[in-house]
Amino acid sequence: MPVPDKPRPGQESVWDYPRPPRLEEFAGAITVELGGQTIAVTDRAWRVLETSHPPTYYLPRSCFADGVLREAAGASWCEWKGQARYFDLVTPSAVASRAAWTYPNPTPAFTAIAGAVAVMPASVDRCTVDGEAVVPQPGGFYGGWITSWIAGPFKGVPGSSGW
Repeated sequence: MPVPDKPRPGQESVWDYPRPPRLEEFAGAITVELGGQTIAVTDRAWRVLETSHPPTYYLPRSCFADGVLREAAGASWCEWKGQARYFDLVTPSAVASRAAWTYPNPTPAFTAIAGAVAVMPASVDRCTVDGEAVVPQPGGFYGGWITSWIAGPFKGVPGSSGW
């Protein structure tokens, strides 16, 4: 088991997040950029908080620019949220394949995010939370958003598969 980093004042530790994960509302400025343009802007979203993971943000589908969400093939299963479906993110100058996902019919604990869209920050140019550029969760599989107020270590680093 890893040793949690000691949170600095104002930080949250991902090791204080629950398992199974918790869903909470988030009121703050969020942007997503791809291909040199802002493709999503919102001041309300949801965060999924799970032990060892930085938060994954789910944005209202309506905050995405027209035409940037293109349904993509395939699906996956989350033991907590249910079946996910994927989107390519598309702008005139860039395509990020399967870079976003949604739970059309999530489990009862996650009904608030039905149809909301999460974005893989490593697949786009930039995501921000309250003006701060997000660092993608390591490993390329998870969609967590790391900001300065989140303390790790984070699942996804080498050797973390058993966390």
